[in-house]
Amino acid sequence: MKTTPEVLFVCVHNAGRSQMAAGLLHHHAAGAVHVRSAGSAPADEINPAVRGAMAEIGLDISREFPKPLTDEVVQAADVVITMGCGDACPIYPGKRYLDWELADPAGQSIDAVRPIRDEIDRRVRALLAELLTTSAS
Repeated sequence: MKTTPEVLFVCVHNAGRSQMAAGLLHHHAAGAVHVRSAGSAPADEINPAVRGAMAEIGLDISREFPKPLTDEVVQAADVVITMGCGDACPIYPGKRYLDWELADPAGQSIDAVRPIRDEIDRRVRALLAELLTTSAS
């Protein structure tokens, strides 16, 4: 039985929203949550504006790379958060699924990415508070 909750962030290319969410949750959770991200159609690299927006707040995601969505990562997760990947994410009983409707940073300037990052950060902090409360009870 695992004691650390596992969260999977999924978007289409795993180059923007899901990478920001994973980086933010990993940072804020400080090891209290296991974090993964994946894409239903992974890109070749992370969006440069996303890397820049994260670097502005002191988070370096330059070593990250887009990863494919697999049944294994979905099955391992306690919470699966989709961000615009539609029906590409397999559904398994007993998993908690959330869909975060967020603007896609693909092709956007860093100025356009900042508010997306900040909204993801707000949601990640709320999710973390909930996960820590749930795992403590």
